[in-house]
Amino acid sequence: MCDHHEHNEDKHTVLKICTAAIIFAAGMLTDFEGTARFLIFFAAYLISGYDILLKAAKNILKGEIFDENFLMGLATLGAILIGEYPEAVMVMILYQTGEYFQHRAVEKSRHSITELMDIRPDYANIEQNGQIIRKSPSEVHTDDIITVKTGEKIPLDGIVIEGTAVADCSALTGESAPKTLKKGDLALSGCINTNGLIRIRVTKEYSESTVSKILELVEHAISRKAKAEHFITKFAKYYTPVVVFGALILAIVPPVVLSAPFEIWIERALTFLVISCPCALVISIPLGFFAGIGGASRAGILIKGSNYIEALAKPYAIVFDKTGTLTKGTFKVTKISPVKGVTENELLEIAAAAENYSNHPIAVSIKSTYNMPVEKSTVSEVTELAGYGIKAKINNNAVLAGNAKLMEKFNINYEPANEPGTIIYLAKNEEYIGRIIISDEIKEDSAAAIQSLKKLADKVVMLTGDSAKNAGYIAQILKIKEYYAQLLPSDKVEKAEELINTKPAGKSVIFAGDGINDAPVLTRADAGIAMGALGTDAAIEAADIVIMDDKPSKIVLAVEIARKTMRIVKQNIIFAIGIKVLFLILGAIGLMTMWGAVFADVGVTLLAVLNSLRALQNRSIQ
Repeated sequence: MCDHHEHNEDKHTVLKICTAAIIFAAGMLTDFEGTARFLIFFAAYLISGYDILLKAAKNILKGEIFDENFLMGLATLGAILIGEYPEAVMVMILYQTGEYFQHRAVEKSRHSITELMDIRPDYANIEQNGQIIRKSPSEVHTDDIITVKTGEKIPLDGIVIEGTAVADCSALTGESAPKTLKKGDLALSGCINTNGLIRIRVTKEYSESTVSKILELVEHAISRKAKAEHFITKFAKYYTPVVVFGALILAIVPPVVLSAPFEIWIERALTFLVISCPCALVISIPLGFFAGIGGASRAGILIKGSNYIEALAKPYAIVFDKTGTLTKGTFKVTKISPVKGVTENELLEIAAAAENYSNHPIAVSIKSTYNMPVEKSTVSEVTELAGYGIKAKINNNAVLAGNAKLMEKFNINYEPANEPGTIIYLAKNEEYIGRIIISDEIKEDSAAAIQSLKKLADKVVMLTGDSAKNAGYIAQILKIKEYYAQLLPSDKVEKAEELINTKPAGKSVIFAGDGINDAPVLTRADAGIAMGALGTDAAIEAADIVIMDDKPSKIVLAVEIARKTMRIVKQNIIFAIGIKVLFLILGAIGLMTMWGAVFADVGVTLLAVLNSLRALQNRSIQ
């Protein structure tokens, strides 16, 4: 409906411009004088500019006098009063033409973003009484079973219960690599099934689904204004009345002081008004931020408002959580150290048997490394000792598997180790038999991301609730000089506040975390980034910027996109104001005609708009 309305509006604008132009040409090519000449040009004037005059009148009644509609109306009516009919009509025609091209540029930007984020599902195939029925996704409920065929979008979040498919999630993550979905996997709305047929049990209503939350985020992003946008609003508020009164002085003072003809200075004053329209600033600045948000979206980076683009563009400190942000948050056996007489496989087998009934991440990593079925009949009398580990009988042998405190609790003469990672000590029949070290894996691009961010920010800091030993190990590998360990969520907030209180003016503190247990510090930072937030409701809610995959390198890209956007915005401000001031001076001293003023105004606006659209592209950013 919206696209249809916009299409009709565009057709109406083109028809209006063409009709006015034909009547204008007829007036220029005929020899009519007096009233007939006035009526021809006035008809062209009303056709091309009635909506501008109407908007100006409505705004005056609301008390909003000084806007571009008022300026255009005042300047052109003034031109008619002094008999400059062709100039008045041409001003309106050119102004409307400029507005039309600006509108098309804005719509191009909006449609580009819509295409990039074209994840809204059209329908859901729901099974009812053995039949497949198409329904609106909003009519589907949790626990309903939906079928997704090849080429269709996954309409709602759910768990795959049957089939295998290759899903394209690039619209969500910005990554082209496909994802294989099989039974038991989480299927996220917005992904496209490129190959296969799957049945999904819906786990979330459409309003709570990933696709719905992302669309809502993008739609409301532009409502949060940056300081640059507030500057333009304030600037226009004071600028417009100043130029109106400036034009009034220009029309009255020189003729009185210099005894010059009023007609010349009134025409200059009217030209001054035409030049003064702040269209380039009013349109291109918000469009620049909007395009920046769109450019980030195509890379799987969702920015909740243009104010966060400003914060991203000027980082003082970029602060990271460790687990799940710089590391994968998944544990892996990295070292097996048995005592003499015990093989690595024997030690791992005993550990896997002891941890067989546990779903703790450490237990899962041990069983995953062993990767063989455990004979359950050999395991009995399993007791989990909170804060210590596990006590069990395996093949009638008393086995202990846990931390150093467990060994000390049962007076086991063990070999303490001071290595990074989580250490599981094992004993059999009160004899120490070895240890297994489990570590969190560092993400593949963490090191490169940290090195790049060191060039973009004054400092890079790591905060973690993990032990000082493990934190130091990760910091050493990633070459992070400043880190703090064994922090509670409240401690992380305190550290963030210390950085915020010591940062230079005009700089920002950015925090990147997983968006769930780091919600307090995400909220406190100038810009909070949720990492790997695909499908994580808490992350999307808590953060200001959402990285839809797990890659820290996306933070580098986010900062670079923000910096490019801010450069474009500043270029537009300087260019538009600079050209305006120059042309206002030329108009005031009579070196700029009204026709030239309109061409200048439309030209500056279109150049600024085209410059803004560059923010949509981020392929050139390395």
